[in-house]
Amino acid sequence: MSYLQGLAATTLPPGYSIDYGGLTRQYVQESSGFVTTFALALIIIFLCLAALFESFRDPLIILVSVPMSIAGALVFVSLGIGGASLNIYSEVGLVTLMGLISKHGILMVEFANALQKEGKSKREAIEAAAGIRLRPILMTTAAMVLGVVPLITATGAGAASRFQMGLVIATGLSIGTLFTLFVVPAVYMLIAADHSKAATGEAADLAETETA
Repeated sequence: MSYLQGLAATTLPPGYSIDYGGLTRQYVQESSGFVTTFALALIIIFLCLAALFESFRDPLIILVSVPMSIAGALVFVSLGIGGASLNIYSEVGLVTLMGLISKHGILMVEFANALQKEGKSKREAIEAAAGIRLRPILMTTAAMVLGVVPLITATGAGAASRFQMGLVIATGLSIGTLFTLFVVPAVYMLIAADHSKAATGEAADLAETETA
């Protein structure tokens, strides 16, 4: 599109303009609203996680893997693997990817918080959570990636649009999972609340009450 716009600017006589049709017209019309859609999706996910964890810190820890997974997906798009490009179908795949990759952080953060409330320190809790939740995270990723393989290998009518969505989801999930396993624990150590202190205080208050 950029090439054609430049060609039209240098070739067409003064007073002429260009217009778009088909998927190109749809892309031009929808691209302006994609940023808004993307931002709203991110806000909705954040608010849902904040309500689930009753915290504004934990959703930030969980969502830290979202930009990295999107960047991983866009690498393959920018390379043009299989004719991939940034279009309306790959944009839908990116929004879907945001919700899918958040699941890994939820598994890890929720379990780490539970371990802290049992009395473990923040470091011990996230180390244990990362180890115990490793298999569920890998199984979830494998299931999701294998689930979109039919989209990537589709043939016939609509195969191109399915391939775009499948490629973005599969590559973004694979790369995002690798980042999740290493980055989420580090960010958890930096900004997560220390629930172990609260658990220790509650236990001490309970002991004093029982003694009285």
